[in-house]
Amino acid sequence: MTVADNLRVLLAQEECHTMPCCFDALSAKLIQQEGYPLTFMSGFATSASRIGAPDLGLMSYSEVLDQARNITDAIDIPLIGDGDTGYGNAMNVRRTVSGFAKAGCASVMIEDQLAPKRCGHTPGKAVVTREEAFDRIRAAVDERSALREQGQDILILARTDARHEHGLSEAIERAARFAELGADILFVEAPKDVAEMRRICDELPGPKMANIVEGGETPDLTNAELRDIGYSIAAYPLSLMASAMQAMVTTLRAMREDRRPGQMDFTELRQRIGFDDYYEMSETYASSRRS
Repeated sequence: MTVADNLRVLLAQEECHTMPCCFDALSAKLIQQEGYPLTFMSGFATSASRIGAPDLGLMSYSEVLDQARNITDAIDIPLIGDGDTGYGNAMNVRRTVSGFAKAGCASVMIEDQLAPKRCGHTPGKAVVTREEAFDRIRAAVDERSALREQGQDILILARTDARHEHGLSEAIERAARFAELGADILFVEAPKDVAEMRRICDELPGPKMANIVEGGETPDLTNAELRDIGYSIAAYPLSLMASAMQAMVTTLRAMREDRRPGQMDFTELRQRIGFDDYYEMSETYASSRRS
């Protein structure tokens, strides 16, 4: 089965999958090691880790795609890639979908924000017209069909940020049209309360994704609550990044005072990165044993 098939199996299950979001190969590897069945390459966290800058459309398509390749090379679980606005017009969207499929992603997210896009829980968001939004998803679905004819596969995650600028009804209407056009997963960003979350899941077909940003606009509910509302995936885009940043800041401040805070044991660190697997495999080659 392809990674896209594996994602389809997960989406068919009657549960809400907790999805910690990664930002590089190591964070993705840790997510898999801890038994999570899928992950998402967070644009916010990836921009911070790769270029040390906010998620405001500063990373290029090639930089994002390179990061996706690094991640899929390191894991076996499905990765959902952040394709942002598709990096241009409908033809650029098709190229973006093709690139993410060839990079090994199980799904790619395409959204309806104006370029340059913004993080979904930060000020200043605006969306394109309905016509342009629909063209983006139509192009993504067309490319998915073309890829299948070539023996490749990828799912389309369609996102709308229209709630912020035009209200929930507009966001739901856009998402409903995305589904009609053939999107596999729907994502209405930043509902304000549980009632809005229920309305999204009640009125829209197919699998839905919730985006849980600690301190963001959407309620931080338990997995059981999200499942009961009707979500199939609960994405946590900043949890690992925020935890890693806090740990690094704590360590740096302690080192300034000549202290050594608690940290992962060196043996476990090497094991999780893959040293033990490397040495075991290299033992099968005589030249490696001599080096």
